[in-house]
Amino acid sequence: MATLDFAQLWSPLRLTLELATLTTLLLLVVGTPIAWWLARSKARWKEAVAAIVAMPIVLPPTVLGFYLLLLLGPQGPGGALAGLWGARTLAFTFEGLVLGSLIYSMPFVVQPIRNAFEAIGDRPLEVAATLRASPWDTFWSVAVPLARPGFMTAAVLGFAHTVGEFGVVLMIGGNIPGKTKVLSVAIYDFVETQRWQEAHILAGGMVVFSFVVILAMLVIERRTARVGT
Repeated sequence: MATLDFAQLWSPLRLTLELATLTTLLLLVVGTPIAWWLARSKARWKEAVAAIVAMPIVLPPTVLGFYLLLLLGPQGPGGALAGLWGARTLAFTFEGLVLGSLIYSMPFVVQPIRNAFEAIGDRPLEVAATLRASPWDTFWSVAVPLARPGFMTAAVLGFAHTVGEFGVVLMIGGNIPGKTKVLSVAIYDFVETQRWQEAHILAGGMVVFSFVVILAMLVIERRTARVGT
C-alpha cells in the first residue's frame, strides 16, 4: 500500500482556497455595480448584457476554457498584459486562473445580488431621496443593507462554484503542482494514476463541502423569508 503524502493533498487544497477566496472578493467588487445597473437601468439592451454575464452557466467549460486560453495566451490580450512584468503569457499561471474564474463564476454572484436589489423596490430609495440623501449614500445606507441576503448568497455560490471548477481551470491552467493544480484537477490526477486513497480523501471532502454549501443556502433563504414576513 502506497504511503499517504499529505503534502500532495495540502498543496491543491491551499491553492484552491486561495483562488476561491480571491475570486469571490473580486467578484463582489466587480459584480455589485453590474448587478445594481441591471436591477435599476431602464435601458432596452440591459437584458442582452445580462445574457452575456450569464453565458458561462450554459457554455460547456471546455468551450469557455478554449477561448480564455486564446485570450490569455502569448498572442492574446493576456500576453500583452503579462509583458508589462516581463512574462509571455497569463495562461498556465495563477493570475490566469483568477481571471478565468472571474468570468466563469460571474453569473453566480451577479444574479443573486441583482435579485436582491430588485426585491428592494423603489419605495425605500424614494424615501431616502426625500431625506436629501445622495445617490451614493442611498446605495450604501439603504440598498446594500437591505440586499445583504443576496450578498451572502452570492458569496457562498461564488466561492463554491470556484472551488468546484474543473474544465475551465484545466484548459487555462493545466496541471502544474503548487501553481495551477487545484483540488478538482488533483482528484482527476489521482484517479488517473490510480491513487485511490488520495482521491477518496479529496472527493469525500468535496462531498461534505457541497452539503455544507447547500445547507448554508437553505438557512439563508429561510432567514430571508422570515425577515420578509
